[in-house]
Parts: sequence; C-alpha cells; structure tokens
Amino acid sequence: MDFFQQQDIARRNSRLLVALFVAAVFLLVLLTNLLVSGFLYFSQDYNVYSGSSGVQGFMAFFSWERFGAIGMATTATIALVILFKWIHLSSGGKVVAESMGGVRLLPQTTDKAERRCLNVVEEMALAANMPVPAVYILPEERGINAFAAGIVPADAVVAVTRGCIDHLTRKELQGVIAHEFSHILNGDMRLNIRLAAMLKGITFVGDVGHILMRSTNRVRTGARSNNDGPALLILGLLLWLLGWLGGLAAGFIKAAISRQKEYLADASAVQFTRDNSSIADALKVIGGYVPGTLVHAARAVEMSHIFFGQVEHHLWQVFSTHPPLAERIRRVDPAWDGQFIKRQPKHYPNPGTSAAEAGLARAGIVAAAMAATADVADQQDEVSAEEDAWFGEPADFEAETATQAAIPVALVRHSHEPLGAQALVCALLASPQAPVYQVQSQVLSESGVQGLAELTHTVYPAVQALGAPRRLPLLELCLPALKAMSLGQYRAFKTNLLQLIKADTRTELHEWCLFQLARHYLDPEYIQVKPSKPRYRKLAKVDFHLRVVLSTLAYEGGASSIKDSEQAFRLGADELGFNKMQLMQRDQMSVAAFSQAVHELASCYPLLKPRILKAMTLAAGADGAVTAEEREIVAAMAAVMDCPLPGYLQN
Repeated sequence: MDFFQQQDIARRNSRLLVALFVAAVFLLVLLTNLLVSGFLYFSQDYNVYSGSSGVQGFMAFFSWERFGAIGMATTATIALVILFKWIHLSSGGKVVAESMGGVRLLPQTTDKAERRCLNVVEEMALAANMPVPAVYILPEERGINAFAAGIVPADAVVAVTRGCIDHLTRKELQGVIAHEFSHILNGDMRLNIRLAAMLKGITFVGDVGHILMRSTNRVRTGARSNNDGPALLILGLLLWLLGWLGGLAAGFIKAAISRQKEYLADASAVQFTRDNSSIADALKVIGGYVPGTLVHAARAVEMSHIFFGQVEHHLWQVFSTHPPLAERIRRVDPAWDGQFIKRQPKHYPNPGTSAAEAGLARAGIVAAAMAATADVADQQDEVSAEEDAWFGEPADFEAETATQAAIPVALVRHSHEPLGAQALVCALLASPQAPVYQVQSQVLSESGVQGLAELTHTVYPAVQALGAPRRLPLLELCLPALKAMSLGQYRAFKTNLLQLIKADTRTELHEWCLFQLARHYLDPEYIQVKPSKPRYRKLAKVDFHLRVVLSTLAYEGGASSIKDSEQAFRLGADELGFNKMQLMQRDQMSVAAFSQAVHELASCYPLLKPRILKAMTLAAGADGAVTAEEREIVAAMAAVMDCPLPGYLQN
C-alpha cells in the first residue's frame, strides 16, 4: 500500500465530505422553509383569507426574508453543534472509546483473551512500524467488531468488543487489528472524526424534535396549561421529521465516504500480516456468527462509519456504511467456497448489571473455583490448554514479543509496568561517561519517584547493550504503560528526561530523537495538542528547513571529510530538485534548528513527505549503508511528521 498517496486521497475525500455536507445543509434549510410555509398555510383562517388555496396560496406564505432568517438560524445552529462536537472528539481517541463504554486494557490484566489482544496489538504495531496505541475493550458487546479512533497516530487508540477477543483465534484477531492499523496510517481517523462532527450537526435538529415530543407527556401531567401540549407536539414532530430526513442525508454521506476505505483497509491487513487468510477467516467467522458485528452502545450508530463492520442490522439501514461481507471476503480470498465459519456465541452478563452485582458475581465464581476438587481443576487445566492451542496462544506473551522485537524478555516485561517503562526510557538517555552518569543518577534519586533510580541502574547495562537499532522499538513498547501514568506523574517524568539530557550541559541529536518521540506520542494523552495541518504544497516554500535537515544528516552520517559531507548533502538536495542548494557550515548547525526544521516539514502536504524522507535516506546512506543512528534520525523525523517509515528503512 502507498500510505502517503492514501493520505492524500483521504484529504481529498475531506473536500467531497464538505461538498456533500453543504448540499445537505442547503436541503435541510429548504425543507425547513417548506414545513414552516406548510404549517402557516394549513393553519390559516379561511374566513379572513379568501382564495388562498392550492399551490398559489401555498406560495403566498413563502418569503425570501423568512427563507434568509430560517437559513441563518439553521446554519448557525448546525455550526455551533459541529464546533462543540469537534472540540469534544478531537481530544483524542480515548474520548471516542470511553463515550461508547470502552474500558482501558492495562498490561497487568490477568485475563487471557485480553492479554492475547494486547500482544497482537504490539505485534501489529511492530509490523506497521508505528508506536503501540492504547487498547480499549467494550466489555458488554458480544458482536465481533473493532475500531480505531483519534486525530493523528500519536493520540490513536484501538478498541475491540468482548465478542471479538473471545471468538476469534490469534491469527483472525491479527487480521482485524491490522485492518484498524491501516485506518491509522491512511489518515482515515481524522476524516472519520470530521465526518462524525458534521453529521451530528445535521441530525441535531431531529434530536431537539424528539426531546420536544417527549416533553409533551410532562406538559400534560404537570402544572402547565394543556394548551401548550399540541403546539409542542406539532413542533417536535416537524423537527423530528427534519432530523429524520437529515439522518437519511447523513447515511448517504457515510456510505459515499466509508465503503471504499474498508476495501483498502482489508488489503492493508493482508500486507501487515503477510497472510490473506487472517482477515478473510475473521470475516468468515462474522458471517457464521449469530450476533455478527452488531454493537448496542449508545453512540455506536452515530459513529458507525469508524467500526470494522456494521453496527446495526441491514434492515434498519437505508445506506450501508460497509461493503457486503461476501464481497469483502472474495476480494482478499478469491478462492472462497461461500461457506462461513461457525462459532458458538458465549453468554455474557446482562448489560444492565451494576458494578457491585458484577463484583459479587466474580467473587462467587472465584469462591466456587476454590471449592472445586483437584480432579476438576486438572480437567479445567486440560481444557484451558486446549483453548490456548485453538486460539494460537504462545506459552509466554512477553517471550513472543521479545523474540519478534529482538529485545531481552526481561526488558519487555519491564516495559509493561509504568515504573519499569520510565526506568527503560531513562536508561536510554543515560550516558556511558561515568561523571555524567553519576549526575544523572543523582537526578533520579532526587526525583521523588520511589525505586526509579535503582531500577534504572539495574536495566541500564541491558539497555545499553541493545544499541541504536533497538532503541526505538523499546521506546514504542513502553508507550502503553507510560500512558497509564497520572498527569502529575507525566509532568515529573518529562522533567526527569530534560534533566537527564542537560546533565552534560549539551543536547545530542540522539537525545533529541528519543525525547521528541516520547513527547510526541505521550503529550496527546495528557494535554490538548493541535496536530500539524498541510500548509506547504511546494518544497520551495520549505527549502531552508530542508537545507538544515540535509546538512545535519550529512554531518551526522559519519563522513570522514568535508568532501564526503558535501557529497552526502548533494545526493539529497539533487533528489529534491535543489541543484544549487549548498551545504551549511557545521558551526551554523544546532539541535534546536534541526528540531524547528522537522516540525515545519511536518506541515507539508502528504505526497511531499515520502520525497523528503527518500532524500534524507539518500543523504544518510551516501557512504553505502544507513547506520542504526542514521535510521533513528529518519525514523524520528517520520514520527514527528506523522507518516509511516518508508519500507526500505523498516526492519
């Protein structure tokens, strides 16, 4: 998949979305005027107005002044609703997940299905060369479904239903998660959030009408005059009708934007898993599973376009947001025989069960398990082993991740704990020079975080032994645990990182890379971060920033002479078409200038970014090979620019 091109397509789809939305708003204004005119027409006093029947009489109640007033009022209301909805949803993917009843999955969970899900997300993140996102579960949904939400990869989350992790094997779950990762990389998430905000503005009128109709019951039974009831009922019915028509328009817009993206995401899942049967079998299971992909969360219908599959039965939807299941299967598995895979649904607690009742139920289960005989326990162990084999679970999740990431299993286990993750990141910034290391140790001892200095000292040798090639994967594994910190803990953590960097009174480029990556991926979890927007259509507008970055890479590439640095710079500059651009002097270079340049390049249009990264790679590999340090720099740039690392730099 050319993810850069797909991001550009997603941006162009935003224009289509705006065009369809404007058309829907205009239609809504027109219908509102027609309903108002009709209401006045049918409520006229025929004893006063004579000859005012038929089309001519109806048009007598239409005026451009009223049309403009209603249009402005409707448009202003829709705009305000969109603004509030956008502010709410743009806070990050976790807001979307939590609004639908999602619960954060922590690495410390003892539930096998949840641990398997976390492990699969880690695997797919490594395969897609992106940071490990937070994982949420919809605990009371037995339908097999999932979604990814957020504005940029830094604040993305992946959410799955309980039915998804309970009824899919490990391989099938990989296909579903890979499908959601493609939505993150293709830039679909931002479009989905914008779509949800705009469509809420259209359907909000119907919500007001529904509230007014329900309020008529309270009017009739309350102290107010009964004369208000019919008026509220009629007004509510008219607004509800407008909202229903707006809902039809919203469904059409969803279908127009969403359906083709699902085919692309299915194809991307094949690329990430390198196995077309993973996503194909998951879709076949859904076809043979009675609850299908249905989701009953309150806001599921409103956000139906972000899910892996339909959240409502097709009988209740005029416009389907997803392609037919059989067609999706045949696109990834042309040899499919038409037979679905049958899975017996598991029974779940009543969604209305309170937390206290659920706790008592769990306590009862634990007590019953403790009272069981040894023979029954042995039988349960055998059944559990059979289930593990059927689901494709490894004997040790951490060991599986350690093998894939080429990182010691002890470090992987530490990365799943908040304190251990902090210690690992601190160890990545620890200096091999004894005097500087002593200062850094003193900083951690005085940080107020109990055990941080000792644990950092313990893991430091193993972290340093990894070297540059595994620094970024280790940092990415630490992100989910770091996101579990409180805001106060995160502020203290960032302060510790800055003090570790300043311990030697200067900032190295690899220190900038690690700190920028940590800040870029963690800040959205705790504070409102405004993502970069495409502003530069041509590279000529960022030529100075390109010169800074290329010069930095030319000097950091290990060139033995100024001639070698100039040759490296020339390769990158010529690739971008800047034949007259000259290498900057080394004394003009600084980490601060490099940082500012990278952040400006993040505002380039999507199709320019692969050209920039290719030029950076040519400059880094001018000596015939891209070193681990050079790859780390390019990877950090790719992360800050919110785009995937080019395939030729992935492990």
